[in-house]
Amino acid sequence: MSSFFHNCTLRIGKAKKLMASSTKPRGVSGRLRGRPRNVAPTGSPQKIKSLDRAMQVFEHLSTVSHGLTLSELAHDTKQSPATVYRILITLEMRGFVEFDAVEQMWNVGARAFTVGVRFLRRSGLVERARPILRQLMEETGETANIGIEKNGMILYLSQVESEQKIRAHFPQGTLSPMHVSGIGKILLSHMDSERLQRWRARQEFQTLTENSIDQMDDLLAELTITQERGYAIDDEENSLGMRCFAAPVFDINGEAIAGISVSGPTSRVTPDRDAALGRSVSLAAAALTEAIGGTLCIKQGAG
Repeated sequence: MSSFFHNCTLRIGKAKKLMASSTKPRGVSGRLRGRPRNVAPTGSPQKIKSLDRAMQVFEHLSTVSHGLTLSELAHDTKQSPATVYRILITLEMRGFVEFDAVEQMWNVGARAFTVGVRFLRRSGLVERARPILRQLMEETGETANIGIEKNGMILYLSQVESEQKIRAHFPQGTLSPMHVSGIGKILLSHMDSERLQRWRARQEFQTLTENSIDQMDDLLAELTITQERGYAIDDEENSLGMRCFAAPVFDINGEAIAGISVSGPTSRVTPDRDAALGRSVSLAAAALTEAIGGTLCIKQGAG
């Protein structure tokens, strides 16, 4: 598992670089507008050490829900209590941390939430997904998609098509039944029993191919396997000759709000590639979760 999360971190880092490079505006001279004239766009980053130490304290405090004492923060961040105290007092003045005088504990303040909400307002799902989808397509050689649940169906929001002559194609705005699509099954697998039953009450099991699931018991069994595996497989259930792998994207509350998938013809997307494609799509979904400020989560549902 440590190797998986190491690779996940590498993927997230690459995704952030891709997003940064695709969105930075340039002036007439080609210089990046977000830098002064005497600072090169590449090379060793120039940082303010005191600010870096302050962010280390703040970020560590944000990882706990019960708060920390001054001594604990100093120990955990390997800084002196006097330095950490000055940092905390400064952050408290700005509302980013709060002090509980009774418990003698420091906690993240309301201002941090306010700033976080502002970030979420600009963290458009599709815009942040595009460079990740591009990287996924280039890595696998197959079409990469992102979709969400809309009125009990899967709505495809965007895709980066494979460069192969024979390839999967899902135009933006296409709707697909959830039980026969990779994205649909991964989102269904993260629904609790009550929500899943509500979905079932509104749906008919459309049989699109001879491989389509047409019974609720069979679907529940498939969703259990999907949960345990961490990604979903559409094995020619939506379209004969096409296979698809999908993984979930989570929001700040750990709810599965979208899915990323990679799809291609059975001549290339063969069973011996299952593990590799499942891993690639899982890493891509984790990178997008991180990019929108979401929380990676494994939820129990599907029965």
